[in-house]
Amino acid sequence: MIPVSAILTLKIETEEPIELDAFVGAFTSIAEEYRRSIREYHPDIEGDSRIYVKEIRKGSYEADLIPLVAAAAAPLVSSMDQLLIAEQFVRTWGARIKALASGKFDGWEPTKGELATLANATKAIATDPNASSTLSAVRYRDGRRDVEASFVFSTPDAVRAQASIDAAYRALEATDHSEYRRVLMVFTRSDIGSARVGRRSADRVKIEELSPKPLAVMYASDLAKDRIKHEIRESDDNIYKKGFVVDVNVRTLNGKPSVYAVTNVHEIIELPDDDE
Repeated sequence: MIPVSAILTLKIETEEPIELDAFVGAFTSIAEEYRRSIREYHPDIEGDSRIYVKEIRKGSYEADLIPLVAAAAAPLVSSMDQLLIAEQFVRTWGARIKALASGKFDGWEPTKGELATLANATKAIATDPNASSTLSAVRYRDGRRDVEASFVFSTPDAVRAQASIDAAYRALEATDHSEYRRVLMVFTRSDIGSARVGRRSADRVKIEELSPKPLAVMYASDLAKDRIKHEIRESDDNIYKKGFVVDVNVRTLNGKPSVYAVTNVHEIIELPDDDE
């Protein structure tokens, strides 16, 4: 394992005893979200990312947690990297709970797995009349404990977050899927960055026969993703002058198309100029 220069501290303060499942969920949710954060923001060091309990202190429920990546990735992670990763994780964690508490997701579309993780994180606090949870990124330097980033949420925040989680679950259950074959797709925004299969990408496309508005696109297979990303990254031709004949799965929400999932690319054609 790499030397520890940064830790995460989780402190839970309650008036009433915590149900065992809720207590365990508060900690396992941190571990699961940390692994997800590494996969999303640091795929080069993903490896086997884990969190270890370093110390549990008396009084309130408080534990120091050591976030580590696999030994194979250790040479890629400096002491400063460890701290930056821990800080970023705390801020991302806080932003997601804030989004749930406010009901304003601002482009973040949580999956069922993410909702389940965050439900576990907030359950213990939501069921207590006066509780709080604090997650901090802490750096130890010259025997001094410095808090570099911290996020606190309390019972009212957790109650609102739980309500948003329930509503988001219902919305996901109401999502409909429709398959369309050999439709013409054109790009309105392209991104050379990587895109994970099954997750919404930064690309935007328009399929006139399905919707007049540009929508987000996700790639339902590696083959479809690789072929389209090759055109975006490596072709000398203008991506916006091309049409992609594709099969898509249209994900609709409340009866309106919300995202196109490309399942197959049949051909790529040159579009005529507007004045032709």
